[in-house]
Amino acid sequence: MNLIGEHRLSLGVCYYPEHWQEDEWEKDLQRMLENGIRTVRIAEFAWNRIEPEEGVFDYSFFDRFLDVAEKAGMQVIFCTPTATPPAWLTKKYPEVLNATMEGVVYQHGFRRHYNYNSPKYQELSRRIVGRIAAHYASRPCIVGWQIDNEFNCEVAEFYSDCDVAAFREFLKKKYGTLDALNKAWGTVFWNQTYTAWDEVDVPRATPTGRVNPHRKLDFYRFISDSACRFAKIQSDILRRYVKKGDFITTNGIFGNLDSHRMTEESLDFMMYDSYPNFSYCHGLYHKEDPTKDRNWSKHLSEVRSISPLFGIMEQQSGANGSMEMMAPVPRPGQMTLWTMQSIAHGADFVSYFRWRTATMGTEMYWHGILDYSGRDNRRLAEVKEISEKLDCMKGVAGSRYEAKVAVLRDYDNSWNGQADVWQRKLDETSIWGLFQACQYTHTPYDYVYIDHCGKKELDPYQVVFYPHGAILTKERAEILRHYVEQGGTLVLGCRTAFKDIHGICVTDPLPGLLRELAGVDIPEYTVVAPDTGVVKAKWGDTELDTMLFNDQLTAVDGAEVAAEYTDGYYRGAGALVCNHAGEGSVYYYGSVFTADVAQIFLEKLGAAEPYAKMIEAPEEVEVAVRGCLFVLNYSGEEKVITLHQKLRNVYTGKEETGAQTLSGYETRVYES
Repeated sequence: MNLIGEHRLSLGVCYYPEHWQEDEWEKDLQRMLENGIRTVRIAEFAWNRIEPEEGVFDYSFFDRFLDVAEKAGMQVIFCTPTATPPAWLTKKYPEVLNATMEGVVYQHGFRRHYNYNSPKYQELSRRIVGRIAAHYASRPCIVGWQIDNEFNCEVAEFYSDCDVAAFREFLKKKYGTLDALNKAWGTVFWNQTYTAWDEVDVPRATPTGRVNPHRKLDFYRFISDSACRFAKIQSDILRRYVKKGDFITTNGIFGNLDSHRMTEESLDFMMYDSYPNFSYCHGLYHKEDPTKDRNWSKHLSEVRSISPLFGIMEQQSGANGSMEMMAPVPRPGQMTLWTMQSIAHGADFVSYFRWRTATMGTEMYWHGILDYSGRDNRRLAEVKEISEKLDCMKGVAGSRYEAKVAVLRDYDNSWNGQADVWQRKLDETSIWGLFQACQYTHTPYDYVYIDHCGKKELDPYQVVFYPHGAILTKERAEILRHYVEQGGTLVLGCRTAFKDIHGICVTDPLPGLLRELAGVDIPEYTVVAPDTGVVKAKWGDTELDTMLFNDQLTAVDGAEVAAEYTDGYYRGAGALVCNHAGEGSVYYYGSVFTADVAQIFLEKLGAAEPYAKMIEAPEEVEVAVRGCLFVLNYSGEEKVITLHQKLRNVYTGKEETGAQTLSGYETRVYES
């Protein structure tokens, strides 16, 4: 049975039978079922249990566990174990190991220490995946398969000798000749021209740490390509064996990886690992996230851009921590809050990490539902309550998240930003500002990746923001033109369309390919100097605080200057230009979208508070519609919402209207 889109929300849990005595398995599974858990994920780190030495296979351990699962009536997601190769493999074949930028080879003892491009690792991975699938895929209890675990987690750059060889082949296929490569990378600068393919290397340590940015952009594309090809190797094998209706997925979205491509090529849908308390993790983050657990709604929107319906493979259920970081246990109600957060954004299946906290190893402080003793506790009781709530939510599973605002992203600009501090700072500020503004004005939004969409995919959105699309192609410019001419409202930010696909700055008047559509000319631009502070601009009667960067704009071809800078040496220059094209409009804003600025745009363009006639809520409460109306209180204090029409509380079955008080971390789900 497919867990996604089957018109029933369901719960699961990550379970590690190799960590516990076999006589505990049956009791554990029975307790899970009694508390509403119907699915377990197993085996993602258990290669050695199946192949204890090279070429010697023993399937008996998981055969015994699957026998217990089938007897209990528990569904199973089986994982390929390639995230953690066994010691015998890395000792005998050190070429499978990844290395640092300086060439220091990683050693056995953690996880994700392999590289995707080792021919030997690909060979041995094919064999273990094929053997596992051939032996276990027919088992009735298995409903799906997870490939590897968290591609590019912990390590998202690869510098082994195998990667060097694969990178050269990647570039040969892409460019064909060294002349084309040299042109794309601008190697005439600083005498970097290549005259033989064996001179081309992955980025290496340099005196200042700086690397040719065009080379680095292709390196990130290569890493993504390598991970996608490795996933497809496994998916192609699994497809030969899986039962009809069983799914293939993987978990997490991480850096330097085109997760859209990987899903399109290899998966039925994406799963995500949601740990909202990361904002408290000392040693991982340097300061508290001001939105704390609410920030995960932004991450879930990213997942939804890949799979409109998805699953959560690891949902936080205990304190997340390791030997290097620490965070608090979920407070009463937060497990429910985070589960409903995931479901509101598109999850049909939520699996908690983990059933019982490990007593040993790197993650012995990464707590699960149960603590070390395994006895009943508050968190297990809350899981049961969540399960009962899900049983009442009949209209949610299989439904889509509703949004009329979109924020455009693409992988080229994401990867370019890693090598370009000018773009990175702008992107981070605007993505964060748009998220905050949409959250605080209760304006649901989608991320849409323009490099993975067609002309018509933007049509349903009332307003589309493309904050700082530095790299732009003719194909993507045409998507934007179509959207506007069909009646859409496109909002662009500074530093748009000034690079080509290789990351080389264009010589056309800015904003390059969008100059005509936006009706803008940019004769000058500047980083806002620290001693300048905030530069003011005026949009009608509204004052805008422009920060970080200012494009100084001139309207052309019938466009109008809607806002001017009122500070600085460029006082009177355009800060915002509006142009009409076809049935729609384009707004080019010469700065970044802080939360305050983004909120002004949402309000002036009529996109804010789309459910205001239905509900009024304070800023601390998220409002989302997915089959039902979700109301999520992220505050530990009571908050009052006002329902402007009668709605049925799905949890209680009672109709409610008017002022309603939500306790700290409380959620409500309503039907009209």
